Formats: sequence, structure tokens, C-alpha cells
Amino acid sequence: MLTRVIFNQKGGVGKSSITVNLAAISAAQGLKTLLIDLDPQANASQYILGDDATYTAQKPALEPNIKDFFDEVLGNQQSKGLLGNALGSILKSRSKGLLAYVHQSAYPDLEVLPASPILGELAHALESKHKIYKLRDAIQALANDYQRIYIDTPPAFNFFTLSALIAADRVLIPFDCDVFSQRALHSLIENILETQDDHNQDLEIEGIIVNQYQPQAKLPREVVAELSAQGLPVLTQKLASSVIMKQSHQQNAPLIHFAKEHKLTQAFQALWQEIEQPAASFTP
Repeated sequence: MLTRVIFNQKGGVGKSSITVNLAAISAAQGLKTLLIDLDPQANASQYILGDDATYTAQKPALEPNIKDFFDEVLGNQQSKGLLGNALGSILKSRSKGLLAYVHQSAYPDLEVLPASPILGELAHALESKHKIYKLRDAIQALANDYQRIYIDTPPAFNFFTLSALIAADRVLIPFDCDVFSQRALHSLIENILETQDDHNQDLEIEGIIVNQYQPQAKLPREVVAELSAQGLPVLTQKLASSVIMKQSHQQNAPLIHFAKEHKLTQAFQALWQEIEQPAASFTP
């Protein structure tokens, strides 16, 4: 089993779209794949599950979801039935594991653990009770259930992002050739390397995914060249901007299922092939 986390502290870089499309290609290749959505915006969940995972003021979030797992970690779930209080409190401490909260998608071999808009409300309690390794332990228990796990993270370096990095084997960094993204990239990498030193020595920076790339424009070419000159692990395959991505969002269909012959779909397939090749970890 291989677990990848897709992470950038800056929003709007295509993080959720990249996560979903790589996970969908993985499943289409016959690998049993789980997508875990840790972003309260739930874009990845909605991209795959559609209206079922879309919430409003009148419509609650899809359940069960990742918040229910963390509620379980905190012991917030109430025991039901005829169990006495003493026995109930003992059973509450016995985790059901992540599989209890997973939903099957419309696509073979692709399952989703959806996000919750109120996930952030648990962060302080989880931090204060030192539950930072619980997601890692739960994912390790899935070794016989999945071959690939993709984790979408919030656009912030918080408890949930740190939990994902601790649980992951590899991290992919979406990058959109924006000057602000370039300035923030070194800080982002420092956070990842600090997590590697303190919590997860096996974590590898698998690469920087250049997204919304315009090869005809001078600035994107200069920015990418500068990153490469600095020795940063820029992946060879880049992703261009295309209206086809928004159309696939509207149809709740990853590109491999929505427009298999499109150039952007082919770019995603080439990217997936690139990261699936054996590669050395990034050393600063």
C-alpha cells in the first residue's frame, strides 16, 4: 500500500482536482484506491460523489464522514442499545477503523472517505489529547484493503494536514506558477521536512506538480526554470489550464471517465505514470 498526500498551504492551486484525478486514474488502472478528504470545503468529496456530498444550510453533510472517525478517536460517540454504561464506555474505546466511514463511488475500485464542514471544530480537542498519530495508525490498518490512498488536505498547515503528512509515504505539492506561490514554496517545504524529522522519517517529497501551466508565456517558463535551478523536484509532466476541468466538476466525473482522449486527461495519465516510477526522495 502506498499513501500520497497532496498539500499546499495556498488555496486555488488545483489541489482537490489533482487529488481526485490521480486517484481516479489509479483506480482505473485496477488498483484498489481510497480517497480521504480532510478539507472542510469538501471539494474532492463533491467532485466524486456529487449531490450526495454537497451540503447547504438546509442539507447536512454526507454521513458517515471523516469527522465521525475523529469523533471516535476522541470517544465522542455515544454507545447505544442495551449495553450498560460501564460496558458501553469500554466498547467505545475499541475503534471501528476507517472502513466504517468509507463510501463506494460510481467508479470501480475507487472509494471515498468524505469531509465534513465542521471538521475544524475538533482540532483543539485532538491536539490537546495528543491524537496526532491516530490517522496514521488507522491507515496502516488498511494495508490489506487498498493499494493506493490519496489524501486531500486543507490549504493550511494545521492538525489535519500534519496528521496526513505523518500518515503518508509521499507528498505531492501543486504549484500554479504564481509569484506568491513561489515565495511560499520554501516555507512549505520546510514544514514538510520538519515533519519528516520530527514525526515521519519515511516521508518523501515526491515532486512539485506545475498546474495551470502556460508554456507560451514567459513568466511561467522563467518561474519553473528557477525552481529547477534551485534543485527543487519539479516533475516533468505539467498540467495546462482547460475549461474541461470545470466541466468535469459539473458532471462529477474525473477526467479519465469524462473526456478520456482530451489533452489534459492524457497529461494527467502521463503524470500518474511519472510518479508511479521508482524515484529517490528529495534531499535539500
